Formats: sequence, structure tokens, C-alpha cells
Amino acid sequence: MLILRYSIYRFITMLATLVVVSALVFFIMNLPPGDYLSNLIAELRATGQADGISKVEFLRVEYSLDQPLWKQYLIWMGFWPGPHGFSGIIQGDFGWSFEFDRPVAEIVGGALWLTVLVNVAAVLFVYLVALPLGVLAAAKSKTWVDYTSAFVGYLGLATPNFLLALILFYYGHKYLNLPIGGLMAPEFEGQPMSPEKIKSVLLHLIIPTFVIGTSGAAAMMQRLRANLLDELSKPYVDTARAKGVPPVKAILKYPFRVSLNPLVADIGNLLPSLISGSVLVSVVLGLQTIGPALLTALKSQDQFLAGFILLFVAALTLVGTMISDVLLVLLDPRIRFGGRGK
Repeated sequence: MLILRYSIYRFITMLATLVVVSALVFFIMNLPPGDYLSNLIAELRATGQADGISKVEFLRVEYSLDQPLWKQYLIWMGFWPGPHGFSGIIQGDFGWSFEFDRPVAEIVGGALWLTVLVNVAAVLFVYLVALPLGVLAAAKSKTWVDYTSAFVGYLGLATPNFLLALILFYYGHKYLNLPIGGLMAPEFEGQPMSPEKIKSVLLHLIIPTFVIGTSGAAAMMQRLRANLLDELSKPYVDTARAKGVPPVKAILKYPFRVSLNPLVADIGNLLPSLISGSVLVSVVLGLQTIGPALLTALKSQDQFLAGFILLFVAALTLVGTMISDVLLVLLDPRIRFGGRGK
């Protein structure tokens, strides 16, 4: 019951934080002078195409870009009625992309679930690789196992993701016959889900998951090794060993659980770092994620498209942070619910 109350409290806090973050995203997006339509008007005037200016001015009024900045934000979020009443983010209207001349929902609709899929797969890869290797490196400290793990970890940290993507792009296809480009075969794009489509997506996920998750797994493995070595040097571990506790149990029962705390707390930071790190990988591998769309939107000052994608990444960060907080409470009984468990 206490866990449920804490989860509800964290969910409400997350929503309030998301509103604050949305305001910061919107106002930071508008810090550079001008916007997409202002730049377009300047370009039309410079080229003498006066007829197109009236259409652009209509779009400024249609999407409330002629209003003060604070009112633009409230209309964008759906807290204030615009030309079409209450129609904003919270009502499911993500705005219009001037760069692609389409609703933002159409552009990011298919890319959102693919982005979540790629990054969830990368997170699972990070933990499935880092946890056993980190424990093994700590248990076999100062042996060839430890040195080999350290070498692999430093290699993973030092290799840029886009370079690793290019290498696997070529050799994965040449020697392992792995599919390259995209997250599914072209014939499945826009088609309903089926066993064949799922198989195609899983095959296409192998290289992106490995590339995006490698650096995160290497960093997490090194942190787990350091945390576990610190715990293994404490007196309670020596006492457990003196009482005849088996070596594996002496490591996993308490030291391993305590060492996991920082890694669980990193879930909130891991998701946005993977997404930001996957932008170049998405461009190199031709993945249908939101990364390439965000890059295009930022370059062209397409504020509604860029704003929604940044807000989506912020929401993932907050969801990850909430999950990590709840897991920490379940993992370590010493952690109090902000004083509520006393």
C-alpha cells in the first residue's frame, strides 16, 4: 500500500515537472531570432515573390504565431483557446510541421514507437551485458578476466557510435547476412503487424541495438565493478565468508544488491542519453526514428515539430526517473519514501 501511495505521488510530481519542462522547451526553442515563417517571408521578399507572403501571413495567424510568446505556449499546450478552440498537446494536436507541410502527428506517428522500441532494446542490452560482466570483473579482480573486461569496456567507450555503425553496416551484412538500413524490410512499411513483420523488425534491430547500447554497457560495467569492489572490501562480507557462506551467495545476497543502487538510479539518464546518441546512428543506418526528424527540425527552426520531439524525450526521461525511484524503494529497504515510511 505504501508503494502504491508513493507511486501515485511520484506520478503527480512527474506531471507537474513535465509542465515546467514543456515551458522551458518552448521558450528555449524561441530564443534564436525569427522562426520558420519569418525566415520564409524574408526569403520571399528577397526573391520578389510577394504573392506568397499573404499565404505565410495567414499561417502565422492560423497557428497563433502573431500572439505574445506566453500565449503561444498556452495555445500550443492546449491550456488556452486558439483560432480553433482548445486544440493543443494535451488534446492530441501536436501542431503543424512547416518544413514537411504536414501535421506533426503524421510525421512522428510511426517513428515514436520505433524510437521507443530501439531504445528499450538498447536498455535491455546494456543491463544484460553490463551486469554479468561487471560482477565477473569484480569477483575476478586483478586477473586476466578483469583486465580483458576493462579492455573491452574502454574500447566500447572510446569507439564513436557512428563509426561502429559504419563498421557493422558493412561487415554485418557481408559476413552475417544481416539486413542493413531501416528497421524493417521495405515491403512491411505501412503494413499491419504480422509474424513476418515482427521477424523483420527483430532482425533489423540487431545492429542498432548493439551500436547504441555498446558505450552505455561499457560505462555501466565499469561503475558496477567499482561499486562491487567497494562493497566486497567491507567487514560484513568478510564475516559472511568466515561463517562459510558460499562465494557466489556472499557476492549476490547483499553486496550486489547495494551496488545496483546507482545503476538503477541511472535509468532516468540512460534513456535520453541513448536517444541523443542514436541521432547520428539513425542517420547512418537509415532508421525510421525521430532522430533524423529532430535534426531537420532544429536546422530549419520548425518549432512545433522540434518542440514536440524534445518534449517527448523529456517525458521519457521523467518516466525513467519515476521507474528508477520506485525500483530503488523496492530494491533497498533502507531508502525511505521521502520520510513517509517512518
